[in-house]
Amino acid sequence: MARHRVTLHLLPAYAPETKPDELVNSDLKRTLLPASRARNADQLADEVRRFFRRRQKQPHIVRGYFQGPHVRYITEMPGM
Repeated sequence: MARHRVTLHLLPAYAPETKPDELVNSDLKRTLLPASRARNADQLADEVRRFFRRRQKQPHIVRGYFQGPHVRYITEMPGM
């Protein structure tokens, strides 16, 4: 039976820089909003879907969400 270790990281109550999903949101806003031509909610939803479809084909960018100094704790393996 393989043993795995779990490391507990206590995070402050509000620390968006420690959450990869906040990095994704920031990327979406930086990329989409300046170039957005959406005139209604449906068009905006279409643009957001296109953004995420592009990101699916860019794994190097997605990996980058987990390599920032404040989110690196997610991928670090203690003792290895």
